[in-house]
Amino acid sequence: MNLVENIKMAIDSIMSNKMRSFLTMLGIIIGISSVISIVSLGVGGQNTITGEFEKIGVSTIRISVKTTEAETSDYITYKDIEQLKEKIDYIKYATPIKYQTGVASSEKKSKTAMVYGTNEDMIHIDNTEILYGRFFNRIEFEEGRAVAVIDETAARSFFGTSDAVGQTLNIGSSTSKKKATIVGVTKSQFEMFQNMADEEELPVVVYMPATFLDILYSKDSRISELYIMANSKENTEAAGILAKNMLMNRHGNRDRDVYKAENLMKQLDQINTVLGIFTAFIAAVAAISLLVGGVGVMNIMLVSVTERTREIGIRKAIGAKTSNIMFQFLTESVIISCIGGIIGLILGIAGAYLLGQLAGITPSVTPQIVIVSIAFSSAVGIFFGIYPARKAAKLDPIEALRYE
Repeated sequence: MNLVENIKMAIDSIMSNKMRSFLTMLGIIIGISSVISIVSLGVGGQNTITGEFEKIGVSTIRISVKTTEAETSDYITYKDIEQLKEKIDYIKYATPIKYQTGVASSEKKSKTAMVYGTNEDMIHIDNTEILYGRFFNRIEFEEGRAVAVIDETAARSFFGTSDAVGQTLNIGSSTSKKKATIVGVTKSQFEMFQNMADEEELPVVVYMPATFLDILYSKDSRISELYIMANSKENTEAAGILAKNMLMNRHGNRDRDVYKAENLMKQLDQINTVLGIFTAFIAAVAAISLLVGGVGVMNIMLVSVTERTREIGIRKAIGAKTSNIMFQFLTESVIISCIGGIIGLILGIAGAYLLGQLAGITPSVTPQIVIVSIAFSSAVGIFFGIYPARKAAKLDPIEALRYE
């Protein structure tokens, strides 16, 4: 008996017991769809994070002060940042990074605000997309003017429109706020979370001159963190080393390890490693249902062998070889698993895109995922179909013919 005949017989057997066959496939369907959804979303999430880091730039270095080891004189100053740009040719942009959690309020509404104090170079380093207006300039930074750039989500929340240029917000701590004029609106900083939460629940993101932030929160101009961008990817490491050395020379703390320089893309590698391990773990847990599905396939094939004992006896009596019988039942087992795998693949891809739309993540469904899922479901069919097929093939034809 050739392969085509075996496939036809297997399909006839499956179609004659549709509900039983479907329930047998259910474990395979659930397992494959779960693994496909989790892996696709995991890879898509990694791609999203990678894209966000690449927006910042592959040539960006973060230099931070080790606050547990630093003295007051070790902190970075605005003059330090000017000197870094002037003296080190490899550095194209440099900006202080100050952060405060505060409150932003209009005449009708008040919301939690994530306030970043930077300079005019931040727009180039962060590669933030300006939708309306502009980023604040050098003069506004030097004079500590009361200007701010907010994201689109905040603009819609406070003013009912994305174009909020010229509007004013009261920004600061819960006890002390000052009025700032909005000069620009950026693309939403929480775009990937907008489908998961109400915009009203998302915090306000505000960029302002670091000098104005000093006025809002304190007169202390110490800076514990700055970003620098090298003029090329090749000069990134050198720029970080030279910047760190200049800071040590200017502050006279070369004998102490006070400053830390980190390449942001190396942080991305660490994040991707963690995400990869987490995705693999969750996928492995989901794959346990495939074992349950495999047991179901074995169970139904054993039932099928019992039901068709007399048929097996007749076939062996008229000359069917043991290998023919075994191959027939193994083919049926593989087809059941493959059909379940294909249905699971379709449901998994659909589920991944549905969940991805809710989470703001574009799933990554690659040909490799499709091939592996089909191959894996086939392997399940073969592995769990071997025992029933061998049992059928080893039936004694005389005993089989007597079976009622």
